[in-house]
Amino acid sequence: MMKKKSISASKASLIFFLCQMISALDVPLDSKLLEELSQPPTITQQSPKDYIVDPRENIVIQCEAKGKPPPSFSWTRNGTHFDIDKDAQVTMKPNSGTLVVNIMNGVKAEAYEGVYQCTARNERGAAISNNIVIRPSRSPLWTKEKLEPNHVREGDSLVLNCRPPVGLPPPIIFWMDNAFQRLPQSERVSQGLNGDLYFSNVQPEDTREDYICYARFNHTQTIQQKQPISVKVFSTKPVTERPPVLLTPTGSTSNKVELRGNVLLLECIAAGLPTPVIRWIKEGGELPANRTFFENFKKTLKIIDVSEADSGNYKCIARNILGSTHHVISVTVKASPYWITAPRNLVLSPGEDGTLICRANGNPKPSISWLTNGVPIAIAPEDPSRKVDGDTIIFSAVQERSSAVYQCNASNEYGYLLANAFVNVLAEPPRILTPANKLYQVIADSPALIDCAYFGSPKPEIEWFKGVKGSILRGNEYVFHDNGTLEIPVAQKDSTGTYTCVARNKLGKTQNEVQLEVKDPTMIIKQPEYKVIQRSAQASFECVIKHDPTLLPTVIWLKDNNELPDDERFLVGKDNLTIMNVTDKDDGTYTCIVNTTLDSVSASAVLTVVAAPPTPAIIYARPNPPLDLELTGQLERSIELSWVPGEENNSPITNFVIEYEDGLHEPGVWHYQTEVPGSQTTVQLKLSPYVNYSFRVIAVNEIGRSQPSEPSEQYLTKSANPDENPSNVQGIGSEPDNLVITWESLKGFQSNGPGLQYKVSWRQKDVDDEWTSVVVANVSKYIVSGTPTFVPYEIKVQALNDLGYAPEPSEVIGHSGEDLPMVAPGNVQVHVINSTLAKVHWDPVPLKSVRGHLQGYKVYYWKVQSLSRRSKRHVEKKILTFRGNKTFGMLPGLEPYSSYKLNVRVVNGKGEGPASPDKMFKTPEGVPSSPSFLKITNPTLDSLTLEWGSPTHPNGVLTSYILKFQPINNTHELGPLVEIRIPANESSLILKNLNYSTRYKFYFNAQTSVGSGSQITEEAVTIMDEVQPLYPRIRNVTTAAAETYANISWEYEGPDHANFYVEYGVAGSKEDWKKEIVNGSRSFFVLKGLTPGTAYKVRVGAEGLSGFRSSEDLFETGPAMASRQVDIATQGWFIGLMCAVALLILILLIVCFIRRNKGGKYPVKEKEDAHADPEIQPMKEDDGTFGEYSDAEDHKPLKKGSRTPSDRTVKKEDSDDSLVDYGEGVNGQFNEDGSFIGQYSGKKEKEPAEGNESSEAPSPVNAMNSFV
Repeated sequence: MMKKKSISASKASLIFFLCQMISALDVPLDSKLLEELSQPPTITQQSPKDYIVDPRENIVIQCEAKGKPPPSFSWTRNGTHFDIDKDAQVTMKPNSGTLVVNIMNGVKAEAYEGVYQCTARNERGAAISNNIVIRPSRSPLWTKEKLEPNHVREGDSLVLNCRPPVGLPPPIIFWMDNAFQRLPQSERVSQGLNGDLYFSNVQPEDTREDYICYARFNHTQTIQQKQPISVKVFSTKPVTERPPVLLTPTGSTSNKVELRGNVLLLECIAAGLPTPVIRWIKEGGELPANRTFFENFKKTLKIIDVSEADSGNYKCIARNILGSTHHVISVTVKASPYWITAPRNLVLSPGEDGTLICRANGNPKPSISWLTNGVPIAIAPEDPSRKVDGDTIIFSAVQERSSAVYQCNASNEYGYLLANAFVNVLAEPPRILTPANKLYQVIADSPALIDCAYFGSPKPEIEWFKGVKGSILRGNEYVFHDNGTLEIPVAQKDSTGTYTCVARNKLGKTQNEVQLEVKDPTMIIKQPEYKVIQRSAQASFECVIKHDPTLLPTVIWLKDNNELPDDERFLVGKDNLTIMNVTDKDDGTYTCIVNTTLDSVSASAVLTVVAAPPTPAIIYARPNPPLDLELTGQLERSIELSWVPGEENNSPITNFVIEYEDGLHEPGVWHYQTEVPGSQTTVQLKLSPYVNYSFRVIAVNEIGRSQPSEPSEQYLTKSANPDENPSNVQGIGSEPDNLVITWESLKGFQSNGPGLQYKVSWRQKDVDDEWTSVVVANVSKYIVSGTPTFVPYEIKVQALNDLGYAPEPSEVIGHSGEDLPMVAPGNVQVHVINSTLAKVHWDPVPLKSVRGHLQGYKVYYWKVQSLSRRSKRHVEKKILTFRGNKTFGMLPGLEPYSSYKLNVRVVNGKGEGPASPDKMFKTPEGVPSSPSFLKITNPTLDSLTLEWGSPTHPNGVLTSYILKFQPINNTHELGPLVEIRIPANESSLILKNLNYSTRYKFYFNAQTSVGSGSQITEEAVTIMDEVQPLYPRIRNVTTAAAETYANISWEYEGPDHANFYVEYGVAGSKEDWKKEIVNGSRSFFVLKGLTPGTAYKVRVGAEGLSGFRSSEDLFETGPAMASRQVDIATQGWFIGLMCAVALLILILLIVCFIRRNKGGKYPVKEKEDAHADPEIQPMKEDDGTFGEYSDAEDHKPLKKGSRTPSDRTVKKEDSDDSLVDYGEGVNGQFNEDGSFIGQYSGKKEKEPAEGNESSEAPSPVNAMNSFV
């Protein structure tokens, strides 16, 4: 017996739209009912949140909704109302909210970038779409660069950088050669995730000049190509084997953050000889089964559908016979919001209660906010029946005016979810949706389900009666379902009759009658039986049935649960199945199935086929080859071939294949000629002139092809004029004064005779000239010299042989060679449209001056200077190409408030013409970018100090700053908004008269005369205690950096016994901060293990002080220096010098001894001059660091009396030739507009390959300078 409230899917006739609610109504999907009931809007279709569009096609932003009455639509763009009627390019589809932006009329898709949101509204509420971010796809050109050849020693590693242009979406990278063939990759040579090509070790076969990186932009279906890279491998014997070293990632550890549900890709590529093998493990765990894949020869670990459980340390190990190395990647899995319980539509009756629940999870935990009809619920009109409790809205005693659409927004730093759910309050009398007098038929002893689909508000009560005047149905023999269905678990014959359903609520009552008929079951009274039949005999199965006389049965026979074979041997009768001439394939199970409209029965039996008395086996084989080939009826263009078939070998011959050999042009090569049916033994063959034919015949049957017959006698056809002329005739000049005529030569026997030649004819088109002709040998090209530049020619090529000419050829049009255009476009004009877009016009170049096929025009443009900074910058020219004979073009992506120059050039197939005179134009001001930073410090009871930095891109002259702020209470509700205008020359402000112990939210942005820029936000809290606390403060954080370590010091004000810690990381990186604990209460710490030549960020904090930290400081480690410490005892020159000194001393001693013995005297010098220059020796500094170099040149001594400061910079008075004066000294850099940036920072930068250090063996002077 079925349980209460469960309905069989095969029997239910209605589909219900169920809403999640408390004491809520079910609304059946009845079309007539839905047309009559009011319903708030529901968004049914919308474009994706991040919508990248093709800039060449119309932009379609989808927004579809349903509701009763039908909703109206409106849009916002970038948070403000988007008036569609005022934009002629934008239309809205009828009866829809979908927008169509027509960009086919020269409008740029970039003009419609932005954030769009759709609102669907009717009298019952308003539903809103997601924020749809529209961005046109971009496929920028590759930046031109000069690539030097890579000279690499055999066995060394090599990395070829791709560095593709940044596109939207990012391009797909692949490497190919000049022949457009993909470069082979292996464990030794492979492409990294960043697109670079890595060689673990190079081999001589890697030498080539066409390593080309391609970037494919799928959205715009374009491919950009980098300039070819040349690699030359030189050999040194023997090749030194090397242990593994990681090429990427660098260092021993790194961090990676991935989002839940995404694909995690980790990569390790190692150098070494032999080529290292990569292995991956997860520390403290196993790699997830069924979700882990290895790619790129196990260099890439891929985990799909990652979750928080996949966080941890992943180690890659690179190993070869000389050793191993490893790298640990710390993976953190975060999560954008995802639904636990999304809010569902709620349908209530007046006075009922209900709830909307919105629960989401994520990492970090998302915040939940509610809106009603698209407006934050905090500022929406009050509704006494509504109460918001975090992620739940509770409704009590609702009224019809409580109908509305509610929006739940769950967001964290990785994304957001937005869901619409309506509350629809209805007051409706009962309605029964099941058709009147509907007939239900069931089989006896099976369940009967009688429907009574209904609707009403409040929810009606349902009662069932049997008969016109019967009593109400009760008892265990009936089951009453909540949806109104009456279930009779075991229907009997006496269950037949009329059933009445009555629905009533406080607004009314209605009823409906239906009919139930109970039928006799279908039965098989004589079932098929098991059979054993010999081959070639007859088998028969019976299937006799009994059924209800009002039902029409159908009988189906199956073999092994499949349809019977399509074979005339199977005969299906009224009550049986007969199989004639049984074969082994007829073995199997045969099933008789009887179906009526209400039930189905079946019965099966097995047929076993056994062997008949043994008979001789028949051998089937391929036919024997045909015999006695004979040629008769020889004519110039035809001949008759006849043959005698070989043995068929018990399988009839189906056809014959005739092949021929041309002993004159291609001896030994057989070609297909024709084929004929197997019943035919002669064939008339068509022949070509000047061919020495031989024929052979192959027989074919079902088993296969025979061996070829013996060749026929040879038959040489007579020569004749050529029947056809060369194809694909073209005329294209390779030089300005020639015409190259090419064609496809005739093949072999197409010549029709000996002495094949070609008559090449040409004449200038549209000029009354005679044809010029020349006869050439059997070639495929002829060059006409001395032609005018780029003029049309009529060309024809005719074949001829010793017997005469082919038919007259058709003429084709070609052109002599192109030359560079002669003149530049004139009258170049620029119309500045807005701060980032300009339109350039020019007069077309006369076609005669183009001197070639007009390809189009190129516009070169570049930024001269920024008008806000008044400083020049490095000139980076950009190029836009306009195809065809266009006379205008748009210049997008300009920088506001800047000065630009441009020129225009015409392009043909030969190249570019001269440039037009440079045209200067200026872009107007735009809105500025957000302020570079906003810091809030020095909180007191009633004041806060704000400090900020000016915008990185002012895009004009700043007029002021706008500060807005408002308090936030404990329930995250926002208070009144206060606005302050601040002069543009200010960089700090003290806000007074604030509330104590109150959190404030600040919005800060800059303004130009054009308008306000994007804002930056920050929050801060005033302090609570009346007594001025001892506010902890860490200030004056200073750093002194060397190559691999840095000395950090600071000043601290605050409570005693603070435990300090130092946090640091690579500047500009999104990796987590690394933390070092400071022992004791010292105010200095030494960071070790740093990477040379790397910029770092650092900050100092105190444990137990509410996470208080100092502001960040930046420093940079010194570049890696080649050690100047030389083991002097191993230098050959030093050993020789010491030997010479020893010998000299020995000679002096001998001379002194001799003179003394003779009584002679010799002068002795009392005091020797000191030859060591104290400035050459390394100097220890007070701060504990050491100075290795005092000048950029190793061999250039400092001026007498100079000392190198502890920060290792060279002051101007110490050296007049300091590179600081030329922008190449300490930290000296030029930014894009040419202005000098950088300052002395305690380091000296040197390029490893281009610095002043020598890579040769040190000279004696150098050695003495470096000796300590």
